[in-house]
Amino acid sequence: MKTRMKTNIVLFLVALLFCLFFTLEAYAFRCGDEIIGAGDSKAKVLTRCGKPMLKEKVGAKKSTRMKGEKRGTADGQYVYHKKQSSTKNVEKWSYNCGKDDFIYVLTFEGGVVAKEETDGRGRGPSACLGK
Repeated sequence: MKTRMKTNIVLFLVALLFCLFFTLEAYAFRCGDEIIGAGDSKAKVLTRCGKPMLKEKVGAKKSTRMKGEKRGTADGQYVYHKKQSSTKNVEKWSYNCGKDDFIYVLTFEGGVVAKEETDGRGRGPSACLGK
């Protein structure tokens, strides 16, 4: 009896987890049948979703990393470090997905989607239907 009860609880938890997994995807930004997310290029977003209702240039994000390079000497080898800097332009694109959905804001860093967020409820007809 106890084994059957434990099995039922495990099955219930697995079913609940399964349902939650598919529910999370429903909140993703979609253009038609396509899901748009982190790593997608500006070209892909424009092709799938069309022009956004608003484009904002936010600024630039500067990053620095150390680049290592091995150099040989008479005494042995050592690592020579050199700083390497890069600057990525940051832009935000907003899409109004209509009164039954949200306004989605995509943040692009260096031409690819870095972040996706919502900015309140949409208004009027959806502009997120894709092509």
